[in-house]
Amino acid sequence: MVPSLQVQLLAPSGCGRAVARMHPSSPLLSGLPPCAATTLCAPDIPRQVLPQIPVKRGGPQGAGVLGVHLEGPFISQQKRGAHPEAHLRSFAADAFCDVLATYGPLDNVSVLTLAPELEHSQEVIRALTARGIRVSLGHSVADLRTAEAAVQSGATFITHLFNAMLPFHHRDPGIVGLLTSDQVPPGRRIFYGMIADGIHTNPAALRIAHRAHPQGLVLVTDAVPALGLGNGRHTLGQQVVEVEGLSAYVAGTRTLCGSIAPMDVCVRNFLQATGCSVESALEAASLHPAQLLGLEKQKGTLDFGADADFVVLDDTLHVQATYISGELVWQAEAARE
Repeated sequence: MVPSLQVQLLAPSGCGRAVARMHPSSPLLSGLPPCAATTLCAPDIPRQVLPQIPVKRGGPQGAGVLGVHLEGPFISQQKRGAHPEAHLRSFAADAFCDVLATYGPLDNVSVLTLAPELEHSQEVIRALTARGIRVSLGHSVADLRTAEAAVQSGATFITHLFNAMLPFHHRDPGIVGLLTSDQVPPGRRIFYGMIADGIHTNPAALRIAHRAHPQGLVLVTDAVPALGLGNGRHTLGQQVVEVEGLSAYVAGTRTLCGSIAPMDVCVRNFLQATGCSVESALEAASLHPAQLLGLEKQKGTLDFGADADFVVLDDTLHVQATYISGELVWQAEAARE
């Protein structure tokens, strides 16, 4: 038995369906109990959708929701990835009021990604962290000094390291440099997401990040609703995406728009790429994200008194069963025999 896997899932279409309604046996969840939903949608959608994704415990009816990860629209135009350019925004002078005007109440929000080089971003970071919301740096062209200033203001996470940010450079490593920065406040740990789907991040890059800062690595799927639906055209919010084999692109482009790999695949890929221990690979998908969210006493561990959310894996790290609150909610066919 292993700790419950906390995972970011891209559930954008408002944009469509709430992660909480997905059955634990869904291929999107692949047996992973609680999760943090990620939104990517048009400007008028978040205020409608966020109240529909409350933080809740899971059960036989579906996975629990630990909160929403808001990714955009306060991001860099140059590194927007699959985010439509027309939806991007910068912060107004009254920056935090601008955030509230964009999203509405933030009661269900656990993580918010922004580009720290945007004017007034430091003010927003301080206001968000004061509310207990984790601020993540991503979709950004920030240099290292700007990223360090954001961390000193309270940012603690990096959204899908290496993707949608300036590449590492020896004179200015950019956001990537936070992994070994000496400007991180004492006692603060920087966490960073890694998409180990075999497409977004080269195995050598996985090894570099892991060896530089293993205790901050958080495996994320960055999965889109097309996961499990096969090749062809699917939707991502108001956009059309094309799935070709193991890759998902914005239709008509070669721009990656998320992953179609479930978490157990990412764990296996990460283990093979880094040569780390099985325990380290599992902690990157369970304990570390729980620590990021401040939930390590309830999630990501099998300690006495923690939530009994966990998955059972076989020797090849394929999911055999899912338990939520100590109750079996899904079991693989092979495990029933």
